[in-house]
Parts: sequence; C-alpha cells; structure tokens
Amino acid sequence: MQNSSENGLKQVSHGRSAILGFQHLLAMYSGDVIVPLLIGTFLHLSAAQLTYLVSADIFMCGIATLLQLKRTPITGIGLPVVLGCAVQVVAPLKSIGGTLGLGYMYGAIIISGLFVFLISGLFSKIRKLFPPVVTGSLITIIGFSLVPVAFQDLGGGDAAAKSFGDANNLIIGFSTMAIIILINIFGKGFLKSISVLIGMACGTIIASMMGMISFASVAQASWLHFPEPFYFGVPKFDWSAIITMILVSLTTMVESTGVFLALSDITGRKISSKDLARGYRSEGIAAMLGGIFNTFPYSTFSENVGVVQLSGIKTKRPIYYAGFFLLLLGLLPKVGAFATVIPSPVLGGAMVVMFGMVGVQGIRILQQVNFNENSNLLIVAVSIGFGIGVTVYPGIFNALPQAAQIILNNGIVVGGFLAVVMNLAFQMLNKKD
Repeated sequence: MQNSSENGLKQVSHGRSAILGFQHLLAMYSGDVIVPLLIGTFLHLSAAQLTYLVSADIFMCGIATLLQLKRTPITGIGLPVVLGCAVQVVAPLKSIGGTLGLGYMYGAIIISGLFVFLISGLFSKIRKLFPPVVTGSLITIIGFSLVPVAFQDLGGGDAAAKSFGDANNLIIGFSTMAIIILINIFGKGFLKSISVLIGMACGTIIASMMGMISFASVAQASWLHFPEPFYFGVPKFDWSAIITMILVSLTTMVESTGVFLALSDITGRKISSKDLARGYRSEGIAAMLGGIFNTFPYSTFSENVGVVQLSGIKTKRPIYYAGFFLLLLGLLPKVGAFATVIPSPVLGGAMVVMFGMVGVQGIRILQQVNFNENSNLLIVAVSIGFGIGVTVYPGIFNALPQAAQIILNNGIVVGGFLAVVMNLAFQMLNKKD
C-alpha cells in the first residue's frame, strides 16, 4: 500500500502538484493569518507594522514547512505536513506583549524554541504511550474539536456580530460544502483530489456575485517586503514569560504528535521515535527563527490532514509547492492579500468537511481497539468527552492559575493527556491482577 502511494507521487505532474499545493495553502492560510492579526491588533501595531507581521509570518510558514519535509539526520519528519502559527499562542503572547512588551515576547519565543529543540529526543520516547486506543482518541478529538471553529466561520466568523448566521452566509457556506461533497461523490481522478480548491473557488465566486467581497486589503498591501531580523527590536528575557511559552510549546508538541500519527496512518508510513524527534526539532528551529524574525512559534497544522485525506494524494511534492508558495506570498504582500478576500463562510464550509474527515480518521483507528474491554470504552469516552467539552467551554478552568489555564484550555491537550494517563493506569491495574 505504501508503494502505491509512492508510485502515485511519480504519476502526479508538477502542474497538478502545484494546484494541489495551492489547495493546501488556502486550507491553512486564514487559520495562520488570524494569529498575527489578533496579536498585532491587540498590541496596537500600526498598519505598516501589521502588514510586516502578516507577511513575515507567511514567509516563515514556508520556511517551517520546508524544514519538516526534507529528512536530515537532525530535522524533518518527512511526512506531507504544513506548518503554521498555533492558535493557542494568541492569549499567552497577548499577555506577555501587553504587560512586558514586544522584546520580552520574542525573547520567550526564542527560548521556548530552544527548549523544544533540546528535549526533542526525550519527548520522542513517548511514542510507546500512544497505542491505537490513545492515538484514535487523540485524532478524533483533533478533528471534531475543530468543527466548532469551522461552524463559527460558516456563520460569518464573528459570533457576536448581528450578521452572524444570516441567509447570505449560510447560502455561501453550504454551497461550498455541497460542491466539495458532490465532487467527491461524482468526480474522478485529479478533479476529485482538488475538490476543496474547487469548492472554495466556487464559493468565493458566489460571494462576489452577492457583493460580499472587498479588495481593499489588496489595494493597501505593498508589492515587495523582505523579512528583517529583530524588526521590532532586540529580544529581552523574563523568566515568567519564558516559562509561560515553554508550557505552550509542550501543548503544541502533544498536538503535533497527534497530527504526525494521523498522517502516518493515512500515508501508511510508519514513524519511529527518531522520526518524531526530527519533527520536534524542526518545530523548535522554526520557533527560534520566528523569534528572530519577530513572528511566532510554528506547529503542524491539523487543517491540512483533512486535505491529504480528501485529495487522496499522500506524497510530499504538493507540500513542497505549498511551502514555496508561502515563501512567495510572504515576499509579495499584494499577491498574498488576494487569499484574504475569501469570505469566512467559504472557509467554514470547506473546514466542516475537512475537520470531519480528520475525526473520522480517528474513528477508523479506533476500529482496531477491542471494545469488549470496559477499560478501552472508558478511555475513549472520557478523553473524547473532555476534549470536546473543553473546546466548547474553555472558560471552565478560569478560576485556576494562568499557567494551568494555558494547558487546560486546550481540549486536544486535555483529551490526549487523559487518554494517555487512563491507558497507563488500566495497564498497571491489569498487571496487578
């Protein structure tokens, strides 16, 4: 099965790989751009500074992605992964940047990246803690916990807005979803593999015909902008900020582990502890570069697992194109701004399908589990229940210290932690019996 996937790589032309790469780019673009927009707006950056932040962030996404694709003795998971800025960094970075300043924020990012790099070998040993009952639960949580985000975009993006869920948003979102589903049912070959791209393109055209698209962001963007080291000043270091970002980096490593294992299952390529260590090191280096070029930490995006699953193209060539496209868009802000005109309902409609596919991939892994054992039932029920519950109501832990909230407000981390701990506990109990 793995050989057929590799043969598929040779049969996909460069032109088709480029189109597939562009599909990957669109799937992750809004999820990544939202991070610099949220943080930059909160920190009251000027329009020029915000433009730099977004462009540099997209450029560094390309660097981070390419770091993961090529396996070396030290770096590269070697799977079809796309990296972007993890959304869980938003709240901590707002807090650090707002109270201590940008220098301390970037100093903490650099040190947290170094921490990830140094503990990669040790952290990779946890592979044995992820049998199918844990892996399946974690991947199911990753997929289904992202569905509420997709539905928020489906309704218009801002749940507090008066226009949220209005007829126009729903028409565009459901039309996008329907097109993707219909192409997957009736389409064949390459047409089927780019169903997400076609769906988003058609949804955007429908939105344009309804007068819901503005090209103001394209007009305001500059033509060329190179990332600059220490654009916002030299890094500074504070222990509280560093510890906060180290805790955040641990949560992203857990989430990345789930994505690595999901792609391993989808592609049929087994990964070892050494592979995981290379993957973590790449993310650590990417975070350090993010701090130096005044952007953010980077982790493997769950969104693109769904693209791999839906397209059926499980090789790395399209991801190389996606990485180079990210570099290009980071250097050409005006070109990159075109991707920002895609309306939220279009993204939401596509993401509902993609995230659902990731969740189903987790369920497929759970088919390997013996559910005649009550312990396995409990592990899956409790971990998925908590993972989705925390995702929907993250404020449930607001009474706890901030350091605890950083970890516990992430449903993927909570669910994954419970699955691992419960599995270990039941194993120990069974040994005693």
